[in-house]
Amino acid sequence: MQNYKSGELTLLDVPVPACKPGGVLVRSAFSLISTGTEMMKVSEAGMSMLGKARSRPDQVAKVMQSVATNGVAATYRKVINRLDSYTPLGYSLAGVVEQVGAGIEDVAVGDLVACAGNEHALHSELNWVPRNLYAPVPAGLAARHAAFGTVGSIALQGVRRGEPQLGDVTLVIGLGLIGQLVVQLLTASGARVVGVDPDPARCTLAARLGAVACGDPGSAAVQSAVADLTGGRGVDQVYLAAGGGSNEPVELAARLSRDRGRVVDIGKCRLDLPWNAYYEKELDVRFSRSYGPGRYDPEYELNGRDYPIGYVRWTERRNLACFLDLVARGRVDVEPLISHVADFDTAVDTYQRLAAGELKAVAVLFRYPDGESTVEHPALTVPVARNGHVRRPARSATVRVAFVGAGNYASSMLLPHLVERDDVELRQVVTTSALSAANARRKFGFATASTDLDAMLADPAVDAVFVVTRHSSHAALTRRALLAGKAVFVEKPLALTESELADVLAAVEESGNDRLQVGFNRRFAPLLREAVDRFGARVGPASVRYLVNAGRLEQGSWYAQQDREGSRFTGEGGHFVDTVSWLLAADPTSVYAAATPGHHDLQVVLRYPAGSTATISYVTSGAASFPKETLDLVADGKVLRFDDFARASVYGRGRWTSSRLPRGRDKGQRAELDAFLDAVRTGAPMPVSLDSLAATTAATLAVRTSLATGVPVKLERTR
Repeated sequence: MQNYKSGELTLLDVPVPACKPGGVLVRSAFSLISTGTEMMKVSEAGMSMLGKARSRPDQVAKVMQSVATNGVAATYRKVINRLDSYTPLGYSLAGVVEQVGAGIEDVAVGDLVACAGNEHALHSELNWVPRNLYAPVPAGLAARHAAFGTVGSIALQGVRRGEPQLGDVTLVIGLGLIGQLVVQLLTASGARVVGVDPDPARCTLAARLGAVACGDPGSAAVQSAVADLTGGRGVDQVYLAAGGGSNEPVELAARLSRDRGRVVDIGKCRLDLPWNAYYEKELDVRFSRSYGPGRYDPEYELNGRDYPIGYVRWTERRNLACFLDLVARGRVDVEPLISHVADFDTAVDTYQRLAAGELKAVAVLFRYPDGESTVEHPALTVPVARNGHVRRPARSATVRVAFVGAGNYASSMLLPHLVERDDVELRQVVTTSALSAANARRKFGFATASTDLDAMLADPAVDAVFVVTRHSSHAALTRRALLAGKAVFVEKPLALTESELADVLAAVEESGNDRLQVGFNRRFAPLLREAVDRFGARVGPASVRYLVNAGRLEQGSWYAQQDREGSRFTGEGGHFVDTVSWLLAADPTSVYAAATPGHHDLQVVLRYPAGSTATISYVTSGAASFPKETLDLVADGKVLRFDDFARASVYGRGRWTSSRLPRGRDKGQRAELDAFLDAVRTGAPMPVSLDSLAATTAATLAVRTSLATGVPVKLERTR
């Protein structure tokens, strides 16, 4: 793995990945270094911060938007957390199935499989791989050859995008690993191939593997070969498998293409298209997206939802299986591409030799030591307190905490506030991803890192559990931690459905353990609290208007997985309901919601006792430059105005306005943690009552019901 901030390469021991449902745990036999993609990533990590910014202007734009929305301090923590983390390398391997998760029936323990994915086929002894990112290896195919499966799928998808036909003449620019495979695949499809590369050794290899002619980009031999093979008309397709900053490949493609030919970009080369040349020939420029259809679709890759073959013939997994079949039948020969085989414990030295140019290679394989055929995970019994007699942790000056989940929010918004406290011991971090657990342990000093949730819950030395995972797992994990007798801090939302909320409350009744806090941090924000103090006591009913300029989600965000993770408002709306309820010192009695088409913009009207009302406008169609959260509280001839945790004003007999000096946007996470830890340490009541947490969650969930029925939803007391 590599630290993207410093460029450091290292080999680390990390916890064994959990074998989750819908996938298999695979012990690696061979993994392949992609000498193009991976070495480019290694090179970027070695750049200065300015160099990194220049290479990724898209990320710079995201950072600037985050500064406008969240402030400099929060954005800085977020960026540094992402940069100063170990990121994995590798995405193509072959290995033996060691464990089979629930729902998997096409492979068994001991089967040899090829695996794909830059999160699931890492240079690692063990990987958990979901069902659509592995394929069984055909009988007789060696593991070292099957390790080419993912890179072969990239080449195969590129060829499919070019749609070659029998007798076509094609040009492959760039004869690295991908280019050499493209040459063979085109030859197998009945096309004639001309190869281009400045390296004579690669040209010789491509000619050996089926190219009819090869040469340097500027050589007359290449142009002559194209003219002879095509009668001077030009090639039918050009496949760009080159990298680097030169625009020469794109210009060469235009010169040697026929009228209305196709240019397929497979690699990552400069694409400043010479307009006249491409326009005059009306060239069809296409991109090939990685391994094939399904790539970057979490429903396909992570959740195992296949595309019907009648609509999508060649998916990621089918491409992987197809390439393995071609190699097994001898239509593609990968053995000549193997320049070097290194033992895995020399991984860092191998990468350094490649980066320095000392090791010249087309393909490099890591060979893994033989390991045990299975990894035993003995069942652990979690002590469950029942009948109201929950075991309370002994009061101590130190609160011993465990984290379940260590993603970006936990790492940037919670753990930095805990790591420097003398009264907190970071005892365990548990994640399903071994690497994220290792990163959290390195950065924050957890005593242990693991993927074993049962063992953590059974540890009597853990006083409090922080649940900071994706929304769909919050309720179940909270329930288990409560039954294990732990104090629980769970990020919002507490639950995605009424039945999940009922399950959590049932765990409280069953165990007698009500030590629960949900991450509704806004009521703890110092500036908001100061403004409320300035507003003073309220006598009559109040009106609250809360505008949340949520903005649009990034493409591919897991927040958009509504079937699994709930709607955006279900996930985030509890923040705003809780803030209003705290301002009004009451729980809502009814909820009415209306929405624009597609539910992009919501209007949520809450009624409270004694005639108070609140309107939460949760919108995604606003300007990104406008503040995210603005709030007005009106009562008793006074108005409180709160502007995005940066400014606050109170209007009444006099006027109070907060300082104009920027103090950063403190949304209350530190104060919230202080209150929670103090309650755990002293045995005092939780900072927010369980009744309030349940009422806020029920009101948030009622929005969905009101949208579906078109009528207000009356809220009954949950407990």
